[in-house]
Amino acid sequence: MTGHIRIVNDPVELVPLLLTFNNPKFKQLYELLDKNWMTEEELAERCESACVASCLSILRKGNLIEEQWRMPKPGEKPSKEFRSTYKTFRANFQCSMIDLADLIYISLSTDENIQKLASHVEDELNSGNTSIADIARKFEVSPLVIKALSKRIPNLDVKGQGLVHVTNNAR
Repeated sequence: MTGHIRIVNDPVELVPLLLTFNNPKFKQLYELLDKNWMTEEELAERCESACVASCLSILRKGNLIEEQWRMPKPGEKPSKEFRSTYKTFRANFQCSMIDLADLIYISLSTDENIQKLASHVEDELNSGNTSIADIARKFEVSPLVIKALSKRIPNLDVKGQGLVHVTNNAR
């Protein structure tokens, strides 16, 4: 099987990759999905079950996995199974070093300031402000920072020029 090539045209698309491959449990889960179709339950048996749902959420946001329904045995419920979509990676973007530094920092940092900013961004969205540009102006950061944060926050994502709430089943 040759697999697909993940072509990254927007540097913000690096955030889910960095989040996944910086966490040893997420990396292990990704490697399992690179070899086989597996259900969430099967992944929980092989990995720490507490991290499976959050990892799958990040992989969905990054469009790094595909899913399908597994045919059940008679009398059982069908379940979704997952596998990694891409076998190779290609970057095709240019950005400033400051933007790259921001992306890496947001992806890998456990800094309290990032967590506070993420909380403020969620509060803005909950109050009805969905504009990435408006939120960026309000907190005096670049729109790229807001987009990167939305890739890190499990229940947020970017749609056009705005932020939206997402659920695990919405994809």
